Amino acid sequence: MSVIWHDIECGAYGADRALWRSLASERPGPLLDVGAGTGRIALDLARRGHRVVALDRDPELLSELAARAGGLEVETVVADAREFELDTSFGLIIVPMQTIQLLGGAEGRRRFLERARRHLRPGGLLGVAISEHLELYETETGPGAPLPDIRELDGVVYSSQPTAVREDPRGFVLERLRETVGGDGVRTVEQDSIRIDALTADQLEREATEVGLRPAGRTEIPPTPDHVGSVVVMLRG
Repeated sequence: MSVIWHDIECGAYGADRALWRSLASERPGPLLDVGAGTGRIALDLARRGHRVVALDRDPELLSELAARAGGLEVETVVADAREFELDTSFGLIIVPMQTIQLLGGAEGRRRFLERARRHLRPGGLLGVAISEHLELYETETGPGAPLPDIRELDGVVYSSQPTAVREDPRGFVLERLRETVGGDGVRTVEQDSIRIDALTADQLEREATEVGLRPAGRTEIPPTPDHVGSVVVMLRG
């Protein structure tokens, strides 16, 4: 079930693709996609001839990615971003869609940044997307609420409705209402929430410097009607 919800809530986002394509085109492979999910970016880059290692801690998502890859040059690795150890070094490591803000605060980020530094080739680049600001809101479902993300698969309609962004002691909590309606009319409803650590580009650059990485610029990705904007912090090994 994690595959369909991941595709519904994340798969349609494309505002960052041009940036990752540009970075990949400038550096020899392979490249590492951290938090690859079902392959939104990994497969896009592999279709353009890049060798990609896709890392995620969810084996179900990576199994789907591998099935979609066909003959593309994509290797999947089931591992925690804070603990991975590979025999490969990379000219480019990318961390799209605020994945670094899901690692459990400064200690989780430090562990990841240390791993990333160890896996970068000399002069290699680490690109990390973060959201510095999330607009707080709370809404009731129904007329006037944000439109849900909807998909039909095998006669089942899946709907994911954003309902709130709340402050949390260490950042924010994003809440959604997930519903399914089967062909027999049976309806299921469940709440889902995800915690996002508060993080600024300045703070990330300071933390990266402490583990031996060097700031190498920033790129803004503007918001879309369905997704917040982000800043991609560039770091060199």
